[in-house]
Amino acid sequence: MAQADFEERIIKELDSIKNQLTDIREHMVDIDCILTDEERKLLEESYEHEKKGKLTTLSEFKKELGL
Repeated sequence: MAQADFEERIIKELDSIKNQLTDIREHMVDIDCILTDEERKLLEESYEHEKKGKLTTLSEFKKELGL
């Protein structure tokens, strides 16, 4: 009987841990969604280049490289 009680307590504890992990996963921030200062600067520069028409398409870039 004591063994059954012990196993039941272990199962309840594991279920509790599983629920806590689920909650943690749901509230974690995706690190890929956070920009560093350098990445933010590069993104802003690319927007400026786009506005000024300074961007080159990939196919044009490949032609320039002879690919």
